[in-house]
Amino acid sequence: MPIIQVHLLEGRTPEVKKRLIRGLTDAVCSTLGVGAESVRVILQEMAPDDFGIAGETVSRRKHPQVSRD
Repeated sequence: MPIIQVHLLEGRTPEVKKRLIRGLTDAVCSTLGVGAESVRVILQEMAPDDFGIAGETVSRRKHPQVSRD
């Protein structure tokens, strides 16, 4: 049973997440030759303050004018 975990920043619509799950499922089915019923997709959303790039949170990088702590 293939299990796909996706970590992404919060804020996407339910429709976008639905398309992502469908697309990932289709890709795994065609690549591995398994049925869709065996594929599991787990989306884990993160707040911009809970993910960092180059030593800064994503929220800080999006809003650099905010004073630094």
